[in-house]
Amino acid sequence: MAASAVLVDSSYYIGLMRARQDPLRALSLAAEARDLAICGVVRCEVGRGIRQARTLERFHSFWDVMVNVPTNNELWTGVERTLWSLDREGLVLPLTDVIIACCAIRINAVVLTFDNHFSRIPGVRAVDRLDS
Repeated sequence: MAASAVLVDSSYYIGLMRARQDPLRALSLAAEARDLAICGVVRCEVGRGIRQARTLERFHSFWDVMVNVPTNNELWTGVERTLWSLDREGLVLPLTDVIIACCAIRINAVVLTFDNHFSRIPGVRAVDRLDS
């Protein structure tokens, strides 16, 4: 059985970069065993914080070969329903996290993240590292 796809959350990229580690190097190893995915929210959150154009180009080259999770009305309806349900339970989470979570659910992917919000969203499988 093939390993689940992995949607890499912004917190993973940002956390490793803050620790002066190269997230693309770590993800290249993971890509040998499973598909890696990205969505527009992650691209924008991470990309806006990269200071050097050459580094941003390197990330773009990496992201461009990942599975891209597109957004459409069906996804946005799912995001809205998820937010509404969570809010009614008294759990107010960031919109961006719920969008990323719904993207992961859409492709049946696990979320690679350092953010504990994802473990509170029904239907999301979240991990902070990948087994070799």
